[in-house]
Amino acid sequence: MYIRFVNYLDKINQYRKSKISNRNFLIILAVIVGILAGLAAAALKSLTHHIEEFLQSDWHWKYKYYLYFIFPMIGIFLTVLYIKYFIRKTKFETGLTPLLYAISKKSSKVEAHNIYSQIITAAITVGFGGSTGLEAPIVTSGSAIGSNLGRVLGLSYREVTMLVACGAAAGIAGAFNSPVAGIVFAIEILLPEFTIPAFIPLLLSAATAAVVARLFYTQQLFYLVTEGWKVNALFYYVILACFIGLFSIYFTKANYAVKGLFYKIKHPYTKVIVGGLMLGVLVFLFPTLYGEGYITIKGLLKGDYHTVINNSIFADYSSVSAVVVLFTVVTIFMKSIATLVTLGAGGNGGTFAPSLIMGGLIGFIFAYMVNLSGIAQLNISNFIVAGMAAALGSIMHAPLTGIFLIAEITGGYILMVPLMITTAISYAINRSSQKHSIYTKALADKGELLSHEDKDTTVLNQMKLKYLIEKSYPQLQMNDLIPVKMNEILQSHKNICAVTDELGDFKGIIYIEELFNEMISHPDRDNLLASSLVQPAPNTITENDDLKMVLEKMERDNVWILPVLTAQNQYLGFVSKTAIFNKYRALLMRQNDYMS
Repeated sequence: MYIRFVNYLDKINQYRKSKISNRNFLIILAVIVGILAGLAAAALKSLTHHIEEFLQSDWHWKYKYYLYFIFPMIGIFLTVLYIKYFIRKTKFETGLTPLLYAISKKSSKVEAHNIYSQIITAAITVGFGGSTGLEAPIVTSGSAIGSNLGRVLGLSYREVTMLVACGAAAGIAGAFNSPVAGIVFAIEILLPEFTIPAFIPLLLSAATAAVVARLFYTQQLFYLVTEGWKVNALFYYVILACFIGLFSIYFTKANYAVKGLFYKIKHPYTKVIVGGLMLGVLVFLFPTLYGEGYITIKGLLKGDYHTVINNSIFADYSSVSAVVVLFTVVTIFMKSIATLVTLGAGGNGGTFAPSLIMGGLIGFIFAYMVNLSGIAQLNISNFIVAGMAAALGSIMHAPLTGIFLIAEITGGYILMVPLMITTAISYAINRSSQKHSIYTKALADKGELLSHEDKDTTVLNQMKLKYLIEKSYPQLQMNDLIPVKMNEILQSHKNICAVTDELGDFKGIIYIEELFNEMISHPDRDNLLASSLVQPAPNTITENDDLKMVLEKMERDNVWILPVLTAQNQYLGFVSKTAIFNKYRALLMRQNDYMS
């Protein structure tokens, strides 16, 4: 059955290659990806909000509010349970880091289960109160659609990568009804070096997804009423940007700290219990932390400045401005902790939405405090919007995405100048401290990041030494008679051979030229043993060594070839500079295709 299906696909590919150019075919596929990703975005948002509405419905049960302590734990538990029993053959990963890794090291292969598993797990996590966002899961789902469609149709790495980017752009466009932000996101995060033709598939994919998602899910995310911005407020936008830039550094460092704490907990259900209890307490004390949290920002944009504290146990003090200020500041920091705890405990989601919420709250409390002080009267809604753009741009290291996303989802294009100023400054502050974003640092630390500043290192990092090992070199044992092995040595056409003991442990090398000289001059050449000719190798490498380090060893020892051993000193073969350079050229050509 499988063979017949492959043959059928091959016939389709042969036919379309004769009728449709690759560029036009890619455009058609981009539209298909947009349709499917738009449906996925609508499904994810609808499923999540149906779960939230069901859990928050008016049950006639006087103890129902106690369930809000355990709702987040239930959501994370169900997510972990789903992953354990329904995703067995492959590893399930959350966030955008695995997607970047797939592009950098896995030829843009995104596992097919991500198409639906990201939707199911994210809806359960967030619907039950997990304090994360839906954007990273829908980006991964859209990218999985593009990746698997391209791979099934036998497209090249460059074309599959483009469809992955189309899926990501479509996911953002469908989730936010923001096609421009989707395109900018794909370019800024996934395709940092691109050419103009790349816009066409991205444009069509994002626009299609926005239309499709709009047909099935029509709720507007934010409404912004503003009269524009004033020049005398620019100074305050700069101050706001500085605060958000510093906060983004804190969030980045907190991300690694919380991940490290949960990494030490080995049992998955222990993580669920610890993280779920922490999250339940936080949500009970700070209701804004429940789910994505957009409802709070909507209230603030409408002028309800007590919405942060309303429905909390401190609601009776909402008329006291100092309490509102203190509660909001604590909520900002608790939102960061709640998000990271949700992810660390095993929930699915991303930091996209939390970045918007934290930035919006910082913008609100900054303008609110300035107005209370009487120093100036600022438009609070404008500062909320600017704060969202600045936080997203600085935390994700994607300033353009932050600017265009917020402009689109709020209709705040009239605020473009404040958005640009706050986002640029906050991003610069974060970048001065954090070279890599929260998505790329883990890859950069492992040398697995697709970097466009150091292409040599990037290409070498994409190469695996174990695939470059040549096993055709002759292998002798210490007690082997050279005359007996001579025919084998001559037929190999190699200039070096490895010497091992009976167990395969590496003992050294023999240069063929020296072997011939000994065979000519040695008085007892018929009894010449390999052990009498073996000499130590200039250096050795292991199958897991980094290629850059291997080349450095070769340069330092002035050799063209080195033996490869296991960690137990077992001989595997040889790696030569020729093999490394040939693979390097092939990958460099592929990377250039990816950029073009």
